[in-house]
Amino acid sequence: MSSRIDTDSLAFLVADCARLMRAAFERRIMVAGLGLTAGEARTLIQVAAVNGSRQLDIATRMGLEPMTVSAFLDKLQARGLIERQPDPLDRRAKRIVLSEAAGAKLKQIGCEIYAVEKDAMQGFDHGLQDELHHALRAFRSNLQNAELPAEMERELRAAE
Repeated sequence: MSSRIDTDSLAFLVADCARLMRAAFERRIMVAGLGLTAGEARTLIQVAAVNGSRQLDIATRMGLEPMTVSAFLDKLQARGLIERQPDPLDRRAKRIVLSEAAGAKLKQIGCEIYAVEKDAMQGFDHGLQDELHHALRAFRSNLQNAELPAEMERELRAAE
């Protein structure tokens, strides 16, 4: 077996594209004058995607530590973009909901995302854009539904 890994493999291409899109998004957010960091913008997007979720659920979706997300949420709350409301099912937990002011900010963020996507898909006709979108949604779904091999699952449980 060769020790060289193909950097044009699907895994590397997807990871590189995600890294480059994230960097482009961060640059656009930084210069857009939105008054948000890229992390705060990503957090606001996740809150909008699952409005009314618990802070821990948002952190899990983002793949971040709950304390990191808590700091982002503190800043978003101070800017009047989100509210923390008591969770009726767990008095220790808070539900994160968008405020009315969040709509305008999300629209601005959406414009920046659109610009990044437009740059990334230069030269793609609408059919290819649709195919890529469909393929990536299926790709994500497959990964979300993939089961760990039994041995790895046992090791993870043993580590807990």
